[in-house]
Amino acid sequence: VSGGGIIFTTIQKFSPAEWNVFDMLSDRTNIVVVADEAHRSQYGFSGRLVAKDDTSEIRYGNAKYLRDALPHASFIWFTGTPIEKEDKDTQKVFWEYIDIYDIKQAVDDGATVPLSYESRLIKIRMNEQAIAQIDEAIDEELPDATVEQIDYAKKKNAQIDAIVWHPERLADVARDIVSHFEARQETFEGKAMIVCMTRNIAVKLYAQIIALRPDWHSDALDDGQIKVVMTSSSDDPADFQAHATTKDQRKILALRLKDPKNSLKLVIVRDMWLTGFDAPCLHTMYVDKKMQGANLMQAIARVNRVYK
Repeated sequence: VSGGGIIFTTIQKFSPAEWNVFDMLSDRTNIVVVADEAHRSQYGFSGRLVAKDDTSEIRYGNAKYLRDALPHASFIWFTGTPIEKEDKDTQKVFWEYIDIYDIKQAVDDGATVPLSYESRLIKIRMNEQAIAQIDEAIDEELPDATVEQIDYAKKKNAQIDAIVWHPERLADVARDIVSHFEARQETFEGKAMIVCMTRNIAVKLYAQIIALRPDWHSDALDDGQIKVVMTSSSDDPADFQAHATTKDQRKILALRLKDPKNSLKLVIVRDMWLTGFDAPCLHTMYVDKKMQGANLMQAIARVNRVYK
């Protein structure tokens, strides 16, 4: 602004074609770009070839498009999880750290609590009958699929699913979670989140848990001690439908989980609520899913809030 004012705006994710219309938006030096959650999308100086109809084109990421548009601007980034990969390196994009506030400092300041970890070993039981059950399950979930689609789905999911959601394994997981959570409640009352690899596993684990504790179940949105929180559609299998929720309904569940006095104590998720979800009374996370890097760091931070 010519008078020296400040403009706050949001940088949208334009397509390459739209950015190219504005090859340079401004060459001013008094522009500051502030990127929050900078580990997510602020990369892409190197081009990649992308097929488009009968041709192909080179596309870049937000890092290049922003700097082409604002070549003399200053860039400042915020992130709780800077990353360092071959094609994504937060410091190479934004340069040196201005300030660091790490986990130890947060614990020392009393802003968060320290985390403790317990490993679990769940024995895997596999046989020909189990493999046959997986084939039947995939066929049931893809009733109208082509042979090629079914084969692809089996190759992609059968190995992991056969191991992870085998009924006997999930029964072991359910027993361990129930016994651990009840013992935890005797020591320190709070709430917990269970992270599963797929929606299918989440639904089946729910069934195993309520088989052990039927009184935890309720069909009502505003009742019950355990819920599955996941995306859903009308095409989902029948056993998914009981857990189908709208965006507004998930907001109700979120408020229930955040309320220490509410009866909702456990939620089973796949990806939802693993970032940006703040519930101080959430004190335990059961992770039955391969997680690493920024996703893991953000997920475990759900349970480090100061509570009581």
